[in-house]
Amino acid sequence: MSSLFKPFSCEGTRKDRGDAAEHHPFHHPPSQLLSAATGLGSLPLYQRSYAARRNLAAAAVGGRKITHPGKAILAGGLAGAIEICITFPTEYVKTQLQLDERANPPRYRGIGDCVKLTVQDHGLRGLYRGLSSLLYGSIPKSAVRFGTFEMLSNPMRDSTGRLDNKRSLVCGLGAGIAEAVLVVCPMETLKVKLIHDQSSLRPRYRGFFHGVSEIIREQGIRGTYQGLTATVLKQGTNQAIRFYVMTSLRNWYKGDDPRKEMHPIVTAMFGATAGAASVFGNTPLDVVKTRMQGLEAHRYRNTFDCAFQIMKHEGPQAFYKGTVPRLGRVCLDVAIVFVIYEEVVKLLNNVWKTQQ
Repeated sequence: MSSLFKPFSCEGTRKDRGDAAEHHPFHHPPSQLLSAATGLGSLPLYQRSYAARRNLAAAAVGGRKITHPGKAILAGGLAGAIEICITFPTEYVKTQLQLDERANPPRYRGIGDCVKLTVQDHGLRGLYRGLSSLLYGSIPKSAVRFGTFEMLSNPMRDSTGRLDNKRSLVCGLGAGIAEAVLVVCPMETLKVKLIHDQSSLRPRYRGFFHGVSEIIREQGIRGTYQGLTATVLKQGTNQAIRFYVMTSLRNWYKGDDPRKEMHPIVTAMFGATAGAASVFGNTPLDVVKTRMQGLEAHRYRNTFDCAFQIMKHEGPQAFYKGTVPRLGRVCLDVAIVFVIYEEVVKLLNNVWKTQQ
């Protein structure tokens, strides 16, 4: 009879489970397995190891999952559309102040004066001049940004979905370059030209589509890619800084518990911090980009000549024109985008079942 039960003996089971453990994706050293199996000390060793591995697997599932690129694209696009509708007036003021060169008599004395004169001349709708160019571009911009980031970062995450801080910097840089080339440069060029046109004595463009048709007719598609180098530098550093700071804060907050949930308020605070870091880190690039995309861009031979001319005629402080309105807009922008993105991804996870 003993021979009949031999195939089902504990020794055979232990060996089978031991072999499986060597190839199990959640295999960990015995000390970690035992600590994960707290409360199971009365069980045999192989059963405690098996239970510990299941606990670790549950932790990975409960932590920040790898986001499917399709979900990232949908969530990013929606987040971008909502965000730009809320924050555009600050973008308008920032652009006007950056275009108000010291070489000419300055038109605006500050942020409040810019808002006052704009409303006085064009009404409240004047603060939304150029919104359509950004709205049409914000959806694909955020979609490309988050979609690219997830595609680059997914292979770099560990078994719990955690992304290393340094790798997030590289992935953010890649996401920023992709959105700059595919969406941001033509979108920003059109936005700056429309805003700059409104500040002239005789505006030429009657609206977004008229402005686009005129720019392309006169300058070709190339006319929508003015300041490409500055835009790539700006967007690349923007997203590298933002995703690095956001990932660092997220990893710090969750610590060793990947299942720890982040409240939307916490996400917003971290996003605002990431946005502020990017503003102070690359506003000089943003000023150069704006000048290269304005109606007076023909005055500069290239991006580096533009930076040289600003330094020569206006001094180093000119590189931080529009910092305050940009700071307010970007902090709010990044906070809103990250909150909406995270919440939409959670919703999509419930209705769109994927392996990620």
